[in-house]
Amino acid sequence: MINIMFGSNFLLGGIVLLGMILFYLLRFIRPAVARDEDIFFTSVGLLYGCIIIIHGWRLDPILIFSQVLLVGTLLSCGWENVRLRGFIVYQSKQK
Repeated sequence: MINIMFGSNFLLGGIVLLGMILFYLLRFIRPAVARDEDIFFTSVGLLYGCIIIIHGWRLDPILIFSQVLLVGTLLSCGWENVRLRGFIVYQSKQK
């Protein structure tokens, strides 16, 4: 049985799915910044987002809060990683 509730778990899973889709689209938007291992991380992130949407209704408030902290940390580290990749590409073109 699949029980999808439109609560905080749906919002969190949607944010993860949106972030992973944008991370995958980086391959087409800026191919110089994309790496081959990004496909693996995107696949794992999409799976995680789907699991949070489908089974997140079972999480207690403290567990959903820990997932919010985890997703926030991972998305901010991923954003910083992409920015640093862009900086490296920019520096290599300067020389």
